[in-house]
Amino acid sequence: MPDIKLRNQPFDLAFHPSQPVLVAALLTGEIKAFRYDDETGDASSSWSIRPTKRTARALSAEEQGDSVWMGGKAGGLFQIDIASGSIKSERLEAHEVPINRLFCVNENLVATGDDDGVIKFWDPRQQESIRSYSQHFDYISDFAYFDDKRQLISTSGDGHLSAIDIRSSKASPLAVSDDQEDELLSITAIKGGTRCVVGSGLGILSVWDRKKGWGDWHPASIDAVLALTDDVIASGSEDGMIRVMQILPNKFLGVITTHEEYPIERIRLDRRRKWLGSVSHDDCIKLTDVEDLFDESDDDDMEEEAAEGVEESEADDDMEAEEASSDEEMDTAKSKKGRKGRGMGDMTRPHHKEDDNFFGGL
Repeated sequence: MPDIKLRNQPFDLAFHPSQPVLVAALLTGEIKAFRYDDETGDASSSWSIRPTKRTARALSAEEQGDSVWMGGKAGGLFQIDIASGSIKSERLEAHEVPINRLFCVNENLVATGDDDGVIKFWDPRQQESIRSYSQHFDYISDFAYFDDKRQLISTSGDGHLSAIDIRSSKASPLAVSDDQEDELLSITAIKGGTRCVVGSGLGILSVWDRKKGWGDWHPASIDAVLALTDDVIASGSEDGMIRVMQILPNKFLGVITTHEEYPIERIRLDRRRKWLGSVSHDDCIKLTDVEDLFDESDDDDMEEEAAEGVEESEADDDMEAEEASSDEEMDTAKSKKGRKGRGMGDMTRPHHKEDDNFFGGL
């Protein structure tokens, strides 16, 4: 698999939404762009810029691909032309503390989250932030956006998720989850956006759903998580491995690549869903071909459906036989053990009607 060698550690990467271009943010404050071959993954440097002397921590590309936004350790926010590498706008004091994560919601809205848990909304046409949120008290680790209800979900080191309605002019969240008693490090949507998978510091992958519990496939903290399909996710762990899992039904599919002993910082999927880009502390960008995984997943699903059909047919025959002979023997339903204090359950703050509560439906 192709690797893009760097002189310094990358912290984040972003793929162009319509071209074979990826951008990386480095420890030195540099932003580097590369053009790669769609088939082989071979890459060549396009441009390099250093808007800050301190670490460039977070990247997100605009939906149309005209710009990439960068947030850094110095608290600055930069909009960079993705074609030329020139700076289109800069906000040197966007945050009072380092920016840890950012997300381009749409062409008129960018969200940033810092080390103190403050989330800010930005309109690219204005110099100052348009709203600020302070429901978290520790660093913002990740964002996920659900367009159907215009809700931005954040995860934090304080153990909470929060939902913000981007249409609301109020500087308060729609809902905040109960304390999960662990650092929440990453989030991605699955099942057509009806569920979320969240990675935590203890290595637990939590599926946020009304009926399903918690699954755990990791021996170390899950620092990055990404949906490959509606049913299959990839996760990057502290042990340097990127694992692939099927969710609901839960099935561990294997390890697809590794950065040796270095922890995974960030994983992204390119526009064709062929190349999985990952960055770690080994001073390189690793591109892994995941195209064949989708084909294998489809084959497995067909096999499972066929097997389920046979099992159901056999089960029906057995039931008819049992009912004919006797209806006295019944199996006792097995109770499922829940993890205490880990369910979404009730929202402690604030309370909203069910239709408006994001976490009420998980």
